[in-house]
Amino acid sequence: MIVVLTGTNNFLLRKQLREQVNAFVDEHGDLALERLDGETVDFNRVHEALSSVPFLSSKKMVILSDASSNKALTEHIDELLASADETTDFIIVESKLDKRSVYYKSLKKQKNYNEYVEPDDYSLVKWLNEEAKARGGDLSTTDARSIVDRVGSNQQLLSNELEKLILYRPKIDSEVISLLIEPSPRSTVFDMLEAAFNGRTKRALELYGEQRQLRKDPQAMIALIAWQIHILALIKVAGQRSPGEIAKEGRVNPFVVNKSISIAKRLSTQQIKDLVHETLLLDIALKSQPIDADSALKNLLLKISKIEITA
Repeated sequence: MIVVLTGTNNFLLRKQLREQVNAFVDEHGDLALERLDGETVDFNRVHEALSSVPFLSSKKMVILSDASSNKALTEHIDELLASADETTDFIIVESKLDKRSVYYKSLKKQKNYNEYVEPDDYSLVKWLNEEAKARGGDLSTTDARSIVDRVGSNQQLLSNELEKLILYRPKIDSEVISLLIEPSPRSTVFDMLEAAFNGRTKRALELYGEQRQLRKDPQAMIALIAWQIHILALIKVAGQRSPGEIAKEGRVNPFVVNKSISIAKRLSTQQIKDLVHETLLLDIALKSQPIDADSALKNLLLKISKIEITA
């Protein structure tokens, strides 16, 4: 059996791999399991592992991880796939695949090809609800959304935070979420920009001050601001495309697009161009001139708060 596990959702990918490995080891033992590093292993070693018969077991499992950068393997992937003995389970794990490559096209043809993509915000909230219940916790939809807003869309981080919350108190509410989960820098920057776009200058500056108190570097913050404006530009030029299409074509998380789409729709194309220009000039100045970074970033927030946008 040949199985391909790929995609940007590392949490689901690793979960599926772990389940398949555990089920195999329970039946055949760990001596029948062989892991190969695709970045460094040579062709002959993989070929031998696939074509040789199992030792002291009726089956064997070979896991090949991250081989996409190894030309010796990718250029002969069809030969390797054909060499797998019928007693061998061959699992190929790739976090990233170039969909223009012959390697990808060969893997895509496999019957057990599995691609795990990043979920949108609705799916994440639903998953958190179900996961909390499965772990003995009690979490409302509103509070699940609050967790996603604070943590972001990384399911592994969400899983870790959920575990922490349940250990503290199975009944999860806004109080315990505020107590135990610190908003991610990316989430905070979005809230800061959202406040500025809505003319809430005082709140935007408060959020900026909070990040500085946490010793967040101004250069790192301008990078996050630039990233957020990049998302707004992607949404604006996408026209009538759906959030899912924008996320796929722009190679960004659907959660991020859904969170930003209301702001993007209220800005004109020229306003976004002006924002890109202002942010670029500030980034260059921070890297090349002895300017006060805090004053410069606050000035950018003030400029954003004065932008006239439609309701």
